Amino acid sequence: MRASPFFCLALVATLLACGQKKDENATGASVQTTAQPLELPAPYATKSSTKFSKVVGWPDGKTPQAPAGFSVTEYARDLESPRWIYVAPNGDVFVAESNTERKGVKKVVSAVTGRNKSERSGESANRITLLRDTNNDGKPDQRETFLTGLNQPFGMLVLGNNFYVANTDALLMFPYKAGQTKMTSAGKKILDLPAGGYNNHWTRNLLASPDGKKIYVSVGSGSNVGENGMEHEVRRACILEINPDGTGERIYASGLRNPVGMDWHPGTQTLYTAVNERDELGDDLVPDYLTSVKSGAFYGWPYSYFGPNEDPRRKGERPDLVKKAVMPDVPLGAHTASLGLAFYDSKTFPEKYRNGAFIGQHGSWNRSEFSGYKVVFVPFSDGKPGKPEDFLTGFVAGQDKDVHGRPVGVTVASDGSMLVADDAAGRIWRVSAQ
Repeated sequence: MRASPFFCLALVATLLACGQKKDENATGASVQTTAQPLELPAPYATKSSTKFSKVVGWPDGKTPQAPAGFSVTEYARDLESPRWIYVAPNGDVFVAESNTERKGVKKVVSAVTGRNKSERSGESANRITLLRDTNNDGKPDQRETFLTGLNQPFGMLVLGNNFYVANTDALLMFPYKAGQTKMTSAGKKILDLPAGGYNNHWTRNLLASPDGKKIYVSVGSGSNVGENGMEHEVRRACILEINPDGTGERIYASGLRNPVGMDWHPGTQTLYTAVNERDELGDDLVPDYLTSVKSGAFYGWPYSYFGPNEDPRRKGERPDLVKKAVMPDVPLGAHTASLGLAFYDSKTFPEKYRNGAFIGQHGSWNRSEFSGYKVVFVPFSDGKPGKPEDFLTGFVAGQDKDVHGRPVGVTVASDGSMLVADDAAGRIWRVSAQ
């Protein structure tokens, strides 16, 4: 009988935790981020823990919870791991249905009522689905399988007359005409990307520059903290910059362990990313973060975190890089799996939310108590971020390990509402101002 990958991962984490020895000379650190002061505990101040969630689904009539003045409704259901959402310039909503490949594993997606109960195998759906709301009632009435035959697709982008898809191992470009409901033309590979990697670091996101002359590609690390050798981390833990035809590649910024969400701040056109940080240093290390991204900057991974705070597992290896590590702007909590990112660039939400950032937190596994499993909001004032606050909650079911779902990708729809991908429950939620 083959052991479950979840069991194997838990066993590895337990063995690593047992082998950790607390450095008696290790101390915590006080740092000042753009958003707030932050107290960092010493590495191994608490042991590395493992706590996986059990997805039990959403009962009929139950939804995530938003602040007063907002309404949360189901936008789409019965999707197979809807991981990322992209809204095209014409308002069409594209959904990347893909997940970590776990061959032979069955996972309960929704198991509260017989009607909602479904299961999926560990194999990724590897498709893109198109959703269209033709009568503007806030719910799509047209659903089409837009593109199949992909390899763990994630990032999507419409630029000019082309539709781009970021597979885990390559960037593909297809000829595209606004409004088409199915991709009928063959695409071509314009860029190879490094594949494989630790946990869920298979995602490759896409973002065009404001003038459309460049494309940015996020690539997560292939390991937790470079334990397989840094020679295996070439073009990883970074954001790549290329021309729209795939040429002219350069590493725009590095030392970003797993940057997934990317977006431009509407007021300043500054590039920001949400970064999923490292594991196995304890319950409260290392916080995930939202940060502005500077061209040519290094953000610490794997040698240090939050500036020059050296990772004990890479101690003394690259003092030159530790010294130049840039301090992230906004801490988002340790092990929250902060992955989604969208700036609110519309006007239907109240004033406080405009130009602020929404971040999807997929939720922890390397912590004794759950963190994440929600969407948080980071307000911006005069172009600077403030402290994050809860926005969309209710994903944790209240039992020891039960969760209704897990939010990931967030985006702003053409009508000003916000769409949230709940990949574990196979749904997309719509948040609108009342």
